[in-house]
Amino acid sequence: MTREKLFALVAIAVVVLYSPEFAHSQVVGDDFAGQINDTAFLPFITQRVYSSLSNTTSTILNSDVGNRASFCVKDREVEWDRAFNFSDNLDFLTACIQKTNGDVTRRVCNSAELKFYFGAFFSGDSYLKPNRNCNITSRVSGCEPGWACATSPDETVDMEDSKNIPARTESCQPCCEGFFCPSGLTCMIPCPLGAHCPTATLDKASGICKPYSYQLPPGMPNHTCGGANIWADIRTSEELFCSSGTYCPTSTQQFNCSKGNYCQMGSTSEKSCFKLTSCDPGSSTQNIHAYGAMLIAAIFTIMLIIYNCSDQIITTRERRHAKTREAAARRAKEKVKAHERWKMAREAAKKHAAQISRTFSRKKAAPQTEEMSILRQSREDVDFDEPVTSSSEENRLELRSQTFKKKDEDLYSHDHVVESKDTSGKKKVQKEKQIHTHSQIFNYAYGQIEKEKAMQENHNLTFSGVISMAVNTETRKRPKIEISFRDLTLTLKGKEKHLLRCVTGKIMPGRITAVMGPSGAGKTTFLSALAGKAHGCKITGSILINGKPDSIHSYKRIIGFVPQDDIVHGNLTVEENLWFSAKCRLPARMLKQDRVLVVERVIESLGLQAVRSSLVGTVEKRGISGGQRKRVNVGLEMVMEPSLLILDEPTSGLDSSSSQLLLKALRRETLEGVNISMVVHQPSYSLFQMFDDLVLLAKGGLTVYHGPVRKVEEYFSGLGINVPDRVNPPDYFIDVLEGMIKPNTSSGVSYEQLPVRWMLHKGYPVPPDMRRNTAMYPEGQVSGNDVNHDDGAAEEYSFAGEIWQDVKSNVEVRRDIIRHNFLRTKDLSNRTTPGLLLQYRYFLGRIAKQRLRESKLQLVDYLILLLAGACLGSIIKSNEETFGAPGYTYSIIAVSLLCKIAALRTFSLDKLQYWRERASGISSLAHFLAKDTIDHFNTAIKPAVYLSMFYFFSYPRSSFAENYTVLLSLVYCVTGIAYMLAIFLDPGPSQLFAVLLPVVLTLVSTQTGDSEFLKNVSKLCYPKWALEAFVIANANRYSGVWLITRCGALLRFGYNVHDWGLCIFVLFMIGVASRISAFFGMLIVHKRWTPNFSTFTSFSSCNANETSNLSPLSITGPMIMHDDIVRLPNISDSHIAPLVLLLT
Repeated sequence: MTREKLFALVAIAVVVLYSPEFAHSQVVGDDFAGQINDTAFLPFITQRVYSSLSNTTSTILNSDVGNRASFCVKDREVEWDRAFNFSDNLDFLTACIQKTNGDVTRRVCNSAELKFYFGAFFSGDSYLKPNRNCNITSRVSGCEPGWACATSPDETVDMEDSKNIPARTESCQPCCEGFFCPSGLTCMIPCPLGAHCPTATLDKASGICKPYSYQLPPGMPNHTCGGANIWADIRTSEELFCSSGTYCPTSTQQFNCSKGNYCQMGSTSEKSCFKLTSCDPGSSTQNIHAYGAMLIAAIFTIMLIIYNCSDQIITTRERRHAKTREAAARRAKEKVKAHERWKMAREAAKKHAAQISRTFSRKKAAPQTEEMSILRQSREDVDFDEPVTSSSEENRLELRSQTFKKKDEDLYSHDHVVESKDTSGKKKVQKEKQIHTHSQIFNYAYGQIEKEKAMQENHNLTFSGVISMAVNTETRKRPKIEISFRDLTLTLKGKEKHLLRCVTGKIMPGRITAVMGPSGAGKTTFLSALAGKAHGCKITGSILINGKPDSIHSYKRIIGFVPQDDIVHGNLTVEENLWFSAKCRLPARMLKQDRVLVVERVIESLGLQAVRSSLVGTVEKRGISGGQRKRVNVGLEMVMEPSLLILDEPTSGLDSSSSQLLLKALRRETLEGVNISMVVHQPSYSLFQMFDDLVLLAKGGLTVYHGPVRKVEEYFSGLGINVPDRVNPPDYFIDVLEGMIKPNTSSGVSYEQLPVRWMLHKGYPVPPDMRRNTAMYPEGQVSGNDVNHDDGAAEEYSFAGEIWQDVKSNVEVRRDIIRHNFLRTKDLSNRTTPGLLLQYRYFLGRIAKQRLRESKLQLVDYLILLLAGACLGSIIKSNEETFGAPGYTYSIIAVSLLCKIAALRTFSLDKLQYWRERASGISSLAHFLAKDTIDHFNTAIKPAVYLSMFYFFSYPRSSFAENYTVLLSLVYCVTGIAYMLAIFLDPGPSQLFAVLLPVVLTLVSTQTGDSEFLKNVSKLCYPKWALEAFVIANANRYSGVWLITRCGALLRFGYNVHDWGLCIFVLFMIGVASRISAFFGMLIVHKRWTPNFSTFTSFSSCNANETSNLSPLSITGPMIMHDDIVRLPNISDSHIAPLVLLLT
């Protein structure tokens, strides 16, 4: 290199590094104009020009235009780097310097011109407005597309001036490659990364400058095609974009994609294809269907492992428990047989000893006989504490009784309690041994059960035997509940119709009370009123609990109510149903072995041993028989060891043997002091004799008889009503009350007079209107005052008045239901049941088993999601203009629809079971949280299942994790909305809303008009937030040449790139809010699906109003009154309609 060149190089370096005025003048002065083509100078010149361009382009990002574009620019520095960082390759700038002979900065737009150009996009103008250089009076060739001019050499241009456009009208020539020159401006703007800006060539056939779309201006014959002319939204023009299948490392270079790589539109480099994918030369996308197949295969494999292993674990565990239980039962029975053989051998030995003693000494026969009688009394459970005069006899009796008693206890005991004597001779109970293993627990339980069986067999359930068992100190007593009622009257609100009237009496603990009467007599209403389950009615009279005016709901933890319909979980086994009720309702501190004893005793007494491991069954899937289902229905209340047990027609649908088996089980409960009342229809005579008391009601809820069963025939005989031979007394009495059989004319009593006869018999006051009714009041007993007494006629309402009364009554019913559901009463039951966390744990176990048994239904849901994802992913490809918004819109509709339909099953299919459990005091919050927790598994899996097809078929630029996060939020949101629909609506309307709601809300959310009302409404629609999150996640992957397209699309949609996290948060908050609403709906909404609405209104819409001398009654659950249950439709079948709608 010559000395002159070295000097020039140093001089240029000094100018570049130390001249602050360089940015305001041309790069190369006239002294160095001849050295432009020298390679030694170009790198310095190029770097300085690039620095000037960087300052200019970065200035526009920091100006008010950049501030207006903040909604589409997340990080200005990062976006500038992605669009205008040419530091890797400046060849296009070097070529432009050589082409313009060094006056590039005189031709490049300053900040004011950039602001003028980019500001037109935000104002919505299609063309640039007139400016200083291009207007009506001044239009040079540089104003044409693809051309640019330079400023005067004497004029100093401030590149950072954002207010003044310089005069740029000299030396007009075609735009440099790598730059674009807009029509209406005379300056050049660098093409962003991802663009291809070559010099245009004229297509003589069409007159268009290729590869662009502008034509040569008319009237300018010397004008030629220039460079690029526009950088705009891809919908307006895609001329600048590097085409698909190619990549552009600089704005002047374009190469085809090689094999094994793919190049999307606007790419600056090749992207390697994943393994197991195929990418031919010139590919714009990679075929990643194999990864989708691998993902779905992995998901289904994991699910199969979970379902199969879980089911296998549960089955193995139950089988091991069954073996342990059967072994314990077998050992207990063998011990009983051994005990019987030992007793027979003992009797034989005593007889043989007696014969020998009579042979050798007659005088010793008397003491031996005395000992035999004493032993016989010991065997018959006679009290041994009677005084004995002889001390020798007392010692012999104590020794002999202790010997036999110890042997008997050893046969039945299983090392549960160990007794010892202290020095004073008194017994003391040592600390009971711990029972941990299942074998020990079952040994203890079945030992106690067999012991109780042996006692019953010895007593043969005779009257004396029952009395002996009742007074047995070993029988555990429960807290007693005695209910007395006086003048109990229930009247429908608004209709003044009596359901019960003037019912007086009491139901006693340790006795079984049967409530009988013809249809419409108010039998179920009577028991429901006692249980606090009648609502929508005005109640007068008094109800006392154990002689105190306490609320019956203060004892709800020790009260069992068996509804008429068999409301049990069909997808659980008999044992699982009973165990769940026992866990949630028995005392929390009860030992496990005692719980096992309670459950096993109920299963044994109800004769459910053979079907204990069988599913109860549903309408679609056959399970146990109807009689067994009825006994399971009763067993759900027996396992909680109630003190008051109310049963609504427990023997309906049972044969005679099953009914007697049930009554024997209930009879055993009375031995522990349980107060049992039940509604019975047409019992057999043998069954009728097993009841202790009878409440016989006539139509209108009037009492005909209330007393012991053994005296009912005597009472009616006193009225002249005698039961014929070979006629069942209860059937005959009901036929008399129905009016089908008329009493003897000699008796002078009609069936209408029987309620008044009972009132007069017991000395109860007779209501005045009944006194005036000569058909009801006996002849000769009507006084003049009674006849003339007038309480006033019933108030008559007009048609509008009746409608108003009905509306008022319904509002009062709903108000009272809400009030009673949130009313807290003082607990007087002295029983502490498991808390929220324990019940939540029990619910989790139960619901998990139910979901495992519905695995085929879950599989159908996943298959439909797969089909929807494959269809939408194949048909609707990712749209570059809208960043995939159409595909995401259909995805939101499809996923919302399918997930809502599936989530409806969570709370729709077991509403009746929930109402029963809630009425018994089981936590509603634990029930709701457990179901929602189990549904989180589907919430996490379903987005992955859908994306395994949709994402790998459409392949948007956003990552799989971003799409999964948005879809996870969406599924969580729509699942909560489905909970609300399932709880607040019936199955039919809820499914209809689940289908229509996503479509309607999505249509509202995608409206792009200027209506402020629609914009505000769309903010309340979850599809708006889901679609915005999808589009933002995808738009952030488009940079460089896509910057204007991104800003244009987000401006049309009204989205902001900074709101992605906000969208996810809003979706989750909608899901949380809808779940909270659904939970409170569970506490408030209480519907009953029945074909006979009038029956429902008349009998189960009663509310307990507090009146004087009336204990506060509240609503805790449903009152089941109908013989038939309207079964819920199988929601899974309705998947076909949404799928057809989706595909259409």
